[in-house]
Amino acid sequence: MKDTTHGTPQGGRKGDAASTSPNGPERLLERYRAARERRSVWESHWQDCYDHALPNGQPFRGGGIPGERRVDRLFDGTAPDAVEQLAASLLAELTPPWSRWFGLQPGPSLPDGERDRVAPMLDRAAGIVQAHVDRSNFAVEIHQAFLDLVTVGTACLLMEEAPPGGASSLRFTAVPLAEAVLEEGADGRLDGTFRRSEATLAQIERRFPGVTIPDAVRERGSAEPDSRFPLVEAVLPDGLAYRWTVVLDSGLADPATLAEGRFAQSPFINFRWLKAPGETYGRSPVMKALPDIKTANKVVELVLKNASVAVTGIWQADDDGVLNPATIRLVPGTIIPKAVGSAGLTPLANPGRFDVSQLVLDDLRTRIRHALLADRLGPLDQPRMTATEVVERSAEMARLLGATYGRLQAELLTPLVLRAVGILRRRGEIPDIAVDGRTVALQHRSPLAQAQAQRDVQATLRWLDTARQLGPEALSAVDVAATARWLGEAFGVPAKLVRAEAPRG
Repeated sequence: MKDTTHGTPQGGRKGDAASTSPNGPERLLERYRAARERRSVWESHWQDCYDHALPNGQPFRGGGIPGERRVDRLFDGTAPDAVEQLAASLLAELTPPWSRWFGLQPGPSLPDGERDRVAPMLDRAAGIVQAHVDRSNFAVEIHQAFLDLVTVGTACLLMEEAPPGGASSLRFTAVPLAEAVLEEGADGRLDGTFRRSEATLAQIERRFPGVTIPDAVRERGSAEPDSRFPLVEAVLPDGLAYRWTVVLDSGLADPATLAEGRFAQSPFINFRWLKAPGETYGRSPVMKALPDIKTANKVVELVLKNASVAVTGIWQADDDGVLNPATIRLVPGTIIPKAVGSAGLTPLANPGRFDVSQLVLDDLRTRIRHALLADRLGPLDQPRMTATEVVERSAEMARLLGATYGRLQAELLTPLVLRAVGILRRRGEIPDIAVDGRTVALQHRSPLAQAQAQRDVQATLRWLDTARQLGPEALSAVDVAATARWLGEAFGVPAKLVRAEAPRG
């Protein structure tokens, strides 16, 4: 496996593997099929969510055709609009583009003197990592992953090492859930990933040069250059590392291992919105609102049908031997003949009640927007807010997304930063540091993280105000320099702006 594919595998090799080994191609395919069978019960539910809330998502019923229309069954746009708003809010509050949403700081095991010495170096290293993330396609792909997360509750982001010489050393791909089959490890994380894709013979030879390809596959690929062959890519835990294997499952010959290697961190980052006990895949806010979404969609469909009836009308006519309903065209200026004394063509009364339909539809749309947080995390109507309103809105956002943010911090943000640090450290672009939480700690600086830290900051500031009101004796108990350093850490102030603590003695 090349470095330009996913990173740096350790001890990688290419060629066929014995099918009797635990990591042999046949054993891996059996494990993949078993995991896919367990996933099959979710697919119809996921497809309903995609059809009604994210029609552009890759379908589970067949591979789909790029560019095809997928909105023929969609009549109400409330859910798709709210899904896009919630995904945009997650992007802005968790990983805002071109903003520092994480940092590196000295861990608790370092002494104070060592902390002051390494803090500026760690701050520069975090800036380098952030710059590589910003220059990559991260903002585009993570937004698509957030759309999947909000719609079906589970998302998969592939983080690869880019070829040398590019603007960034990192490359990201939002993997559709239709291609990803996941396994949950003993620690409750989705650390086992299978990905099924298809490639032509030329693409296989270009990606895995020098690999031994079965004769039947080579003959089919040479005779039909557009033929595509299934590839199953597996990244599974192997001790403290991860084993990567690519298996050719052509159906024309025995399964063959095209490449394998090892990673320190998994290149697939799988994360969930909400996890129910005993389930592997996550659940989404769209799943909770799906009954209302389906009902609103049906109500709009019926309203449109009723509107067409109201516009064109329903007519009846006597069979008097003169009037032929099959030849009537209801256009302006038409003269319709009828027999003397007959009723001719008469309209039927329309039984529809548009006012009742609108009341039901307004209530459904309100509940949908409430379930998808569009009414609480959406854009502001007023151009200006007071400082109190800003604080209250931040507190409301932290309360609404607190549980979800904790899961995303553990399953998305932390693994992403750790893998980025590992890639850039191996390339020599940042110092040899280990973000283990003891010597070097990861600090989250996203707007949502800052909103959650506001409570501690406000409590400290109230304590300072109280001490100031009590007089000089109370103020003497305040270590002003230490308080300023703590506030700097809480606000995410760069370490180069904080003066090092003077040695005591």
